[in-house]
Amino acid sequence: IPAFNGDTMLGLPEYNQAEVRLVFSTLFAGPARAGAQEPALAPIYHTVLEANHLYWNQLGIYHQLCENHPQAFRLVLSRQQLQAHLQDWEEKDDTQKSHPVGLVPLMEGAEGILSCDELPQWWEAGLRIIGLAWSGNRYTGGTHAPGPLTAEGNDLLDAMAEIGFILDLAHMDRQAAFQALERYPGRIITSHANASRLVENYEGNRLLEDDLIQAMLERDVVIGVVPYNNFLKFGWKDSGGRERISLRMVAEQADYICQLAGDANHVGIGTDFDGGFGLQSTPIELNSIADLPKLLPYLEEMGYNPDQCDRIASGNFLRVLESALP
Repeated sequence: IPAFNGDTMLGLPEYNQAEVRLVFSTLFAGPARAGAQEPALAPIYHTVLEANHLYWNQLGIYHQLCENHPQAFRLVLSRQQLQAHLQDWEEKDDTQKSHPVGLVPLMEGAEGILSCDELPQWWEAGLRIIGLAWSGNRYTGGTHAPGPLTAEGNDLLDAMAEIGFILDLAHMDRQAAFQALERYPGRIITSHANASRLVENYEGNRLLEDDLIQAMLERDVVIGVVPYNNFLKFGWKDSGGRERISLRMVAEQADYICQLAGDANHVGIGTDFDGGFGLQSTPIELNSIADLPKLLPYLEEMGYNPDQCDRIASGNFLRVLESALP
């Protein structure tokens, strides 16, 4: 809703223009206790049952979207489907007006899960990635709500691992994230987060401190850097506005993590363009997701070769999916 969030960044023509082949399609509802308000953010829940209902509805919408518009979207839930989807893109006819975008469902905030016993149903319905936190909840500390994993959170991680879910650490409080890195034996990503070291005067627990990044790298975690101005420059609205925020700053975030890692194998792009913010809160080069490839020349200027740029643009997250999907 432009009045609350700004102008949308997404559309099928724009996806295709940027050659976006695959996205993590989020399930999200905002907890009322964290100050989330409709219609500014998303559907709001007051109880766990409300969250469960909202998340199931959203997953159903993705299924309907793919069933009703197969030329535009398709669910990618297995390695075989992933390989076929990517091959389809390689062989696509350039005369086609559009090509399907692959969707891998990701739950952002696990309060939609009533109990560990419900996890098999979510898996069968297509959920593949679970982030325990948005704000803090009964499973874990989270953004603006510091705290560790709870006993329920530990149980949920154990049950997720038995089934094979990918764990997303984005939005988890640092204490909980360290604990999850120690406990969870399966594949882990951080879908969208930047390094706090590059954001001067940043205060909070949403961005990643160096020691947590290092712990993630030791677990082969891929971190998606975010083209969101609040995660690039503290107080940007009062210091020149959007015109002073460039995609170069996103490239610098990617480079910073690459330097800590000593390679280009642990960075991806996590746009967070799912509606929580819009055009007005993104770097000046962006008019829509179609402009996302403008990031790559900045990486090239920093010395990244085409293969390394490809890994950052898509290859690193694809590597996770190729190893973690059933």
